[in-house]
Amino acid sequence: MRQSIRRQLGLAPALPAHAHAEEMAVISGMLDRHPEIEALVERDIVRAGVARHIGRNGMSADQVLRALVVKQLNQFSYEELAFHLLDSMTYRSFCRFGAFESVAKKSALQDNVRRISADTLEQINRVLVGEALHSGAEKGKRVRMDSTPVETNIHEPSDSSLLWDVVRVLVRLLKQAEQLVAVTWSDHRRRARRRTVGIIGAGNTRRQALYRDLIKIANRTVGYAERALVLLRRKKAHADSLVLHELEHMVPLAHRVLDQARRRVLDGESVPATDKVLSIFEPDTDLIVRGRRDPTYGHKLCLTVGSSSLVLDCVVEEGNPTDSTLAQKLVQRAKDVLGAAPEQAVFDGGFSSRDNVAAIKSLGVRTVVFTKHLGITVDEMTQSNWLFKRLRRFRAGIEACISFLKRCLGLARCTWRGGRSAFKAYVWSSVVAANLLTLARHELR
Repeated sequence: MRQSIRRQLGLAPALPAHAHAEEMAVISGMLDRHPEIEALVERDIVRAGVARHIGRNGMSADQVLRALVVKQLNQFSYEELAFHLLDSMTYRSFCRFGAFESVAKKSALQDNVRRISADTLEQINRVLVGEALHSGAEKGKRVRMDSTPVETNIHEPSDSSLLWDVVRVLVRLLKQAEQLVAVTWSDHRRRARRRTVGIIGAGNTRRQALYRDLIKIANRTVGYAERALVLLRRKKAHADSLVLHELEHMVPLAHRVLDQARRRVLDGESVPATDKVLSIFEPDTDLIVRGRRDPTYGHKLCLTVGSSSLVLDCVVEEGNPTDSTLAQKLVQRAKDVLGAAPEQAVFDGGFSSRDNVAAIKSLGVRTVVFTKHLGITVDEMTQSNWLFKRLRRFRAGIEACISFLKRCLGLARCTWRGGRSAFKAYVWSSVVAANLLTLARHELR
């Protein structure tokens, strides 16, 4: 049984007189003013075809959203979240659990929280931006835009570590498959592990020999997995087994890892970034290279921030596109979010181009400023040198917003698995939690 909103609490305690408790109370009131938010969450957490009026009481939509907010604001694990919902009077009251009411365990919290999609969280953020515009916390006149990389939850990739991942994961799946079908295979993990460790400190000649043997071991293990896959497909009784789906997903990735290892290590070929597999666990991971800085293994994120420090919009890009190709799209999205084009838009120097100035002004933006503007005069961008310097200082504030998101809201590294969709949901959950806290502090001020 599920309810959209838990309207009556069982002897809910009063919140203590503390700054953080006051912030949580303001956030609670903000969510109460927008029941459409709970309707959006309820659409995700209630599975299609499941009767809502029977069965054990599940978490309501507002409880799931509030638990997500608590988790992201404090960067709790699900085990820590379950403990603090049991132990903290503030969080119990905020998440609508009564004083004597049982709290969902960590597995139930994870199951419910992870059902909220990125699209739903984006719509929730637009509701919050509308609240800020209505209350006057955000004017929507000036926006600043920048990009930043966010890591996925993978180890630093190397050819040897990827080959080792292929061997150990396929061996685990083969152990599960032999419980269902009669497949013949051998466990080569010990040999593969020795080759992987030996590669670390080996010279060039020795490294080549070790790589050849490691590729041979991985290729043999992939052959065992393909044999098991054929047998599982023939056995129709187990057509829906989890190991079958995992093998179907993992075997093509293993072939890509073997191919790029042969090309890079044995043939000395330079493999394009778009063809590389950086992780068999998060194969969508992109290689983000920015100047002379160390590469980042994750996804590129573009943020639009207002003068109130609210994140008005967020875009997760595919690959590593040049910033200058993204400026017009970001302004158009900001126009859709705000309901009208902002008067002033400020960008980092990487977004600058003369074509962008003309195209953005055609969208209704009066002043377009790039912090580095080689080949573009100040007069083309704005009315005066004084305004240019002022807007350039205004843009610097987005660096603080990005730092706040990464240090306090967990945006430095996405810890959710599940590909690009899970990555987007994690990013938007951090953005929504940050905006709720920012709005609460504006209201308390």
